[in-house]
Amino acid sequence: MKEFQRVQAQDLSLDSFDSISEFPECGGIGIFQGTVRNHHEGRAVKALKYTSYTPVAEKMIRQIEQDITQKYGVSYVRVIHRIGFLDIGGMAIIAVAYAAHRREAFQACEEAVERVKHEVPIWKEEFYMDGTSQFVEGCCIRKDHDSSEHHHDQHSEHHSHSHHHHSH
Repeated sequence: MKEFQRVQAQDLSLDSFDSISEFPECGGIGIFQGTVRNHHEGRAVKALKYTSYTPVAEKMIRQIEQDITQKYGVSYVRVIHRIGFLDIGGMAIIAVAYAAHRREAFQACEEAVERVKHEVPIWKEEFYMDGTSQFVEGCCIRKDHDSSEHHHDQHSEHHSHSHHHHSH
């Protein structure tokens, strides 16, 4: 099995990953490649910079890979994330899953991407066409926008009054 850094400062490549031929029991490859897009919430994006707390990010990505391999019973899950500056169209993340069937390949790949994006200490800073920049939501400042789940953490329970509509 190839040994490679999960957090990389050079351009990402599918060559990092082991070949499907090493996994004859697998019938499908799920791949997600995340690239830098030219807009965010209506603003024109010029470039991005990712920074990471690399030692922890490395460990966490490997742990997530193991968790998902076990959860879906798949043979192989690997994720690599780019750090540093990226232009529009640049490759920010690649997740690969090899599985016996397509369903687990898709599921494992998607969950790997979601967990890495939400849990691992990698931060995204966006640079806009108007010359401004800001860190944007992604890692470690997770907010769940799914209103169908009515579980709030302590903070939102006690401090936010927007959920309490008092009709008089």
